[in-house]
Amino acid sequence: MIAELNRLTELVEERLGDDLDVAALAADVGTTEYHLRRMFSSLAGMPLSEYVRRRRMSVAAADVLGGGDLLSIAVRYGYGSTEAFGRAFRAVHGVGVGHVRRDGGPLRTQPQIRFRLTVEGNITMDTRIIERPAFRLVGYATRVPLIHEGVNPRIHAHISSLPASAHASLKELSDTEPAGLLQVSDGVDPDYTEGSELTYLHGVAVTETTTVPSDLDTIAVPAGLWAVFRIEGEYPAALQEAWAATAADWFPSNPWRLVPGPSIVAVLDRADDFRTAVCELWLPVERA
Repeated sequence: MIAELNRLTELVEERLGDDLDVAALAADVGTTEYHLRRMFSSLAGMPLSEYVRRRRMSVAAADVLGGGDLLSIAVRYGYGSTEAFGRAFRAVHGVGVGHVRRDGGPLRTQPQIRFRLTVEGNITMDTRIIERPAFRLVGYATRVPLIHEGVNPRIHAHISSLPASAHASLKELSDTEPAGLLQVSDGVDPDYTEGSELTYLHGVAVTETTTVPSDLDTIAVPAGLWAVFRIEGEYPAALQEAWAATAADWFPSNPWRLVPGPSIVAVLDRADDFRTAVCELWLPVERA
């Protein structure tokens, strides 16, 4: 995966003036758009689209300083007007084109990213690959923003609003793996952009034939393969660190890639105050 990501950054450099077709770029490097976006944003710390914008404006700054026709420069970097180019330029550099031409800066340069895999060998990820038939995730869903670190207050408020009887009823419904009460994230932005909205479901897994109350929300999950990571430690810090480690360590080192679908957290055991927990993180995958 590291080689594919580096090839991607080379293709970005070759096509800075084009409307980038990320699906075509993914095909060029032998993977899928979904997996490419997720791995890039996880390792680079920014969405692919943001990186492309920063690189365009970094390279365009030299043309702006050269004093050429502004419309020609805008078109060269894929913008249809000087206004659109000017907005993108200011968003990256913090100042307008006129300011830079007058004072020579300030400029914020985005270097071309190079990915490297550092093998430490001191962390073992407890992982299993399992094949599951189609099943359903049922429970209580809401829309929440994506938060990379710490407790998500919208999710906390959603779970807290449910009566104890709702949790008990859900537990009784659970009849297939992943077992028990589940934390489900669905419809996640492929770029994994912080603040983007996703569907969060507090619920359980059931078979396709299980009778489910009509007032519950449902996510249908097709048959497929899952990478299941076992995590122990501080909650939610250890879980969030494991998310990052799957991108930084596990996927680059193993012949699997993410596919669109819900990610699932099953809490197997926890302290009374929930400061520590034993969890399983379920991610839908396919062989790369």
